[in-house]
Order: sequence, then structure tokens, then C-alpha cells
Amino acid sequence: MSEPETAAQLRGLLERLDEARRRLEQAESSEAAVDILQDLADIAKETQATIDRARREGPRPAGSDAPA
Repeated sequence: MSEPETAAQLRGLLERLDEARRRLEQAESSEAAVDILQDLADIAKETQATIDRARREGPRPAGSDAPA
């Protein structure tokens, strides 16, 4: 995944995070809050996976033929 694609994916995750936070603030039942907290946990996992992938696929030093 290219750097711009990674950045776009992380921005999308941030938007999902903000939306989940808003829903959590407005939740009127504990069941709804639990569902939203599960969504937040899923977003956190996706974010970590995206960051890990970006680190593995990170830019190589100029002139390097070694695999990332």
C-alpha cells in the first residue's frame, strides 16, 4: 500500500472513531454503549494493523535492493 493510500485509510479510521465517539456520547442504554465500545475496539485493531503494515512496507533507503 502506498503512503497516500495508508494516509487515506488512517483518515477514514479517524472519521469512524469520531463518529463512534459521538454515538457513545448520545447512547441512551448500556447495550448501545457496549456495541459502540466494540466498534471502537475494531477501529483500534484496524488502526494498529494499518500502522504495522505501513512500517513493514515503509520506504527503503535510496539505492537499497534489500526487501522491506
